[in-house]
Amino acid sequence: MYRRLTGSALRNFYPKFEEQVNTVKKDRVKLMCAAGVFTAIIVVFTAYFHIPSHTGYTHVGDGFIYLAACLLPFPFAVFVGAGGALLADCLTGFVIWAPGSAIIKAVAVLFFSSRTRKIVTVRNILALLPAAILCIGGYYFYESLITGNFTAPLAGIPGYITQSVLSSLLFLLVGMAADRLNLKKYL
Repeated sequence: MYRRLTGSALRNFYPKFEEQVNTVKKDRVKLMCAAGVFTAIIVVFTAYFHIPSHTGYTHVGDGFIYLAACLLPFPFAVFVGAGGALLADCLTGFVIWAPGSAIIKAVAVLFFSSRTRKIVTVRNILALLPAAILCIGGYYFYESLITGNFTAPLAGIPGYITQSVLSSLLFLLVGMAADRLNLKKYL
């Protein structure tokens, strides 16, 4: 009864209240669907389009994590980055890497901004550098923790650099194409 009166009072005081609530719900569902699609894309490009390297594999899935960070609000982008990397590692048999990947990818999302009209902006281009440093340093540190050795993981750094460079190129190319299509206005 109280709830009904509150809603009724709000409708009388603010007639467009229900319409705005429905719009927010639709937007939230749209964002959840986009997050699910991005997570699936990241899993596919990480788990199935990769090159085996030192103790794992080199992939371009990070480029799609960067795109998701530029298109989706922060909480959704964190879920997409961490969830996509975690699922990819679990599906490919590299479960030991899953916690590190989830943390590294969730933190990498922090460098990018989704608050602009375009995907490829000066800020998002500059964000590629700290994201690459985080990926390289984070995976080196995580591998050092796993192996208990700080010299052997140095052999994996060229693979991490290659992964960061290729992911950055993918982000720039797909981001410029999405900007030309004005894709951001549909999310």
